[in-house]
Amino acid sequence: MTQPSSVTGARADLLRERSGLALARNTARGALRIIETLGVVGRQGLGWALGDRDALPERLRATFESLGATYIKLGQFIASSPSLFPEEYVEAFQKCLDRTPPLSFHYIRGVVEEELGGSLEQHFQWVDPRPLASASIAQVHAARLHNGAEVVIKVQRPGVRNVLLTDFNFLYFSARVIESLAPGLSRSALSGVIEELQAGMMEECDFLQEARNLEQFNDFLAQTGNRAVVAPRPIRSHTTTRVLTMERLHGMPITDLGALREYTDDPAGVLITALNTWFSSLMLCDFFHADLHAGNLMVLEDGRVGFIDFGMVGRIRREAWEGMSSFLEAIGNGDVQTMARSMVMVGMTREEVDVDALARDITALQDRLTRVDPSSLVQADRNDREVNRLLMDLVRIGEDHGIRFPREFALLLKQFLYFDRYVQALAPELDLFNDQRVDMFGALEQIPTEDS
Repeated sequence: MTQPSSVTGARADLLRERSGLALARNTARGALRIIETLGVVGRQGLGWALGDRDALPERLRATFESLGATYIKLGQFIASSPSLFPEEYVEAFQKCLDRTPPLSFHYIRGVVEEELGGSLEQHFQWVDPRPLASASIAQVHAARLHNGAEVVIKVQRPGVRNVLLTDFNFLYFSARVIESLAPGLSRSALSGVIEELQAGMMEECDFLQEARNLEQFNDFLAQTGNRAVVAPRPIRSHTTTRVLTMERLHGMPITDLGALREYTDDPAGVLITALNTWFSSLMLCDFFHADLHAGNLMVLEDGRVGFIDFGMVGRIRREAWEGMSSFLEAIGNGDVQTMARSMVMVGMTREEVDVDALARDITALQDRLTRVDPSSLVQADRNDREVNRLLMDLVRIGEDHGIRFPREFALLLKQFLYFDRYVQALAPELDLFNDQRVDMFGALEQIPTEDS
């Protein structure tokens, strides 16, 4: 039966009114967020002016942590991008914490019920009110479906998307003002960096995209016949943009040597499996996992390797990976000349680089690396600091010779350095570059070139 036009018109008016109210609310929230931001910055600046004179990078890090999600992620971006930011800022932001007080379970229930419709009990047999993890963008809870399957629910914090949009608009405007007033201060295109970060963070807020990442990675594992590695499978019926439900994996971080020995007789083999899978994904998957710190690699109770948390992924061109693979192979062979040539190939430079001089500087770095104590690197936080210190040193050497690296180089090298540290700490007898089980470059051979 067709409804009278007056009723249809009334509904349209109501929808427009609701849309207008939502826009007004978001505008008001945006204005309040800008006022809050200026207030925090003002208080920190006043404290510095009144004599609380800690180093400027440390003061900026504390300010970012006070401002929450957007600025914490920006700080972590700075920490992982030594090719873009000065060393003292990269060093300071290594400590930028993404651990926030947990939300009340009342809020978690509200978001899940709003997103999935109906009551929480309609969708889940049980949900643990105590969070497994709480960060600036989302909170994670263990749960069980009505069919008995154990899952985890990743729930986005209320309002975080609007906060991100407001913050990034403010940051982008500020960056453009800075670039126009003092272009010489910009080591890189500051507004371009902010745009890149915004795109990445907005994607990280889209849990449907993370669900697609999980599905694609699982498809990659199936297509390559890899049964030794697993990633959580998303539960599509219980997943939206703001709620991600996925199967729960039971295991321990891969850096837990006790767990490795309990679950497998071959810790080196477990590391090789994880390493080969990651290298293969560079060319055979649409993306690679770009955050393989110790918390995101697990050894499961059945000995398989678990890759978790696919919110941060990276993509790389074949040519960039060819240069990177040449660089890594040269590390294994101790061939500093090839390392230097590979750095020139991967990096961006308008000048002719003195490869011999670059090789001499790399040799000095290699000598220092041999003095790193691997036994301390099983600690995740220490591991991250050591990895970033090595990365900063390498990038600084390149920049001293006029080489600028694209960010994917830093992301790739950081993951590889994670693996190198895991090997040193858990399987020091493993020769990473000469062990026949390590297939570091085989994926390249399976990819046709443009000429083939």
